[in-house]
Amino acid sequence: MEGRKLYDVRTEFSAGHLSGVDDNPLKQFDDWYLEAVRAKCPEPNAMSLATATDDGKPSVRIVLLKDYGARGFTFFSNYNSKKGQQILQNPHGALLFFWPKLERQVRIEGQIERVDDAESDAYFHSRPRESRIGAWASAQSQVIPDREHIDGLTRDFAKQFEGKPITRPHHWGGFLLIPSLYEFWQGRPNRLHDRIQYTLTGGNWVIERLAP
Repeated sequence: MEGRKLYDVRTEFSAGHLSGVDDNPLKQFDDWYLEAVRAKCPEPNAMSLATATDDGKPSVRIVLLKDYGARGFTFFSNYNSKKGQQILQNPHGALLFFWPKLERQVRIEGQIERVDDAESDAYFHSRPRESRIGAWASAQSQVIPDREHIDGLTRDFAKQFEGKPITRPHHWGGFLLIPSLYEFWQGRPNRLHDRIQYTLTGGNWVIERLAP
């Protein structure tokens, strides 16, 4: 097909401005996250996760944030998936939250490490039974012949665990991104957006305003 120009697809931002941020970027994030929840933004914990191979080839996908606090930001996945293997090769990653209703983004960079088994177990057992079976059935990111292949495996594991507790597979668990940089973005008119960056330097957060 021919290309499609999108020059006229444009949104003018006017919802607010960004000034007087908190000294602690985690508190600033918490304030914005709770505002996104109150505003009923769809899936406010959905975030883009960017990873890369050890030679710098990037990948990005949407995952769900499942915990955040002073340690960092936690999400869960298959360790043998593309993202899991890239994190193993190159532990640097980035997160991006976008809340269009509030005209806001938050970008977070840092190191990624696995959480311990106890934390992975606790979250795994909080999931719906069908999702726990899915974690066993899916060799995430691997090529499969057709949909029936995964549906068949799902039925097989459902039978295997019928009437039994579903243990967490060893190839599935949590990751923790430990932030070294945050950027808070608030849309403003004429593309002159507000951007505030926090950089961890010598154990302290340095706050700077960036040009839009």
